[in-house]
Amino acid sequence: MATERRSIPPVEVSRETRARLDRLKFLLLDWNRRINLVAERDEGAIERRHIVDSLQLWPLLPIRGPLVDLGSGAGFPGLVLALVAERPIHLIESDRRKAAFLTEASRVLGLAHVQVHAMRIEAVPLTGMAAVTARALAPVRDLLPHAVRLLAPGGVAVFPKGRNAEAELTEAARDWTMRIERFQSRTDPEATILRLSDIRRAGA
Repeated sequence: MATERRSIPPVEVSRETRARLDRLKFLLLDWNRRINLVAERDEGAIERRHIVDSLQLWPLLPIRGPLVDLGSGAGFPGLVLALVAERPIHLIESDRRKAAFLTEASRVLGLAHVQVHAMRIEAVPLTGMAAVTARALAPVRDLLPHAVRLLAPGGVAVFPKGRNAEAELTEAARDWTMRIERFQSRTDPEATILRLSDIRRAGA
């Protein structure tokens, strides 16, 4: 299996979007004092570890169509992508406290195109998505059944993965076939962004 990784172009945002990203950071820091949203406790760490890491997914997504982010947590990458995309974005988060943060952040940031689903992924009645994302949620093998159910024909799954990306793909290949594209993370030399399409059950 080839492991060559392509590069991701840098993402440039407007001053207005940059200001909203900063507002998201401050809102996250405020909520983080009350509920554990992320491990990082300072603005710089959140910028590097979460904001920039989420923004790099943007060039890998289809230019049109609704997006869904699985296990959105503190909003990465879903809320960040919503700040650069005026298109329907669904954030799925079963933890009620984290879902409350996502709802409040969407309100404060004026993200009327974001819908928060405070339920388990398998219970969300969505189909026809152009793309599905999931960051630090589960192995590829466990994410693919959700992707197949949620995606429209021609849709893509974009999953940031760490050093175990190839092992996860090998495990998933026992039950699934797919087109695999690998991209070098701009924030971690050992991380890979997977873009998966034409996902099917093996033998289907």
